[in-house]
Amino acid sequence: MFVFLFFAAAFLLLGAIVMMLWNAILPEVTSARPLSYWQALGLLVLSRILFGGFRFGKPGGGSEHWKKRREWREKWVNMSEEERAQFRASWRKRCGKKGEE
Repeated sequence: MFVFLFFAAAFLLLGAIVMMLWNAILPEVTSARPLSYWQALGLLVLSRILFGGFRFGKPGGGSEHWKKRREWREKWVNMSEEERAQFRASWRKRCGKKGEE
């Protein structure tokens, strides 16, 4: 319950920060109109949808992408030259340009 309240309060505070920054900077620099608090929260939600922010991962674990990349790198380093050539040939066969075989 405490965690939910903490994240809800953090989200609401972040909305206020976005509103204050927007209203302090953008109306002066551009001819943008000032935002209300609810518009700032909506902007936060929209940015979350469009850009995928607010990610909460395992601390120090890194993403799955980097884990897979490390595994493939280790596999590649441990391959012999013949295995590498065979691997390249199989990928060329799968992903090569049309007409190549």
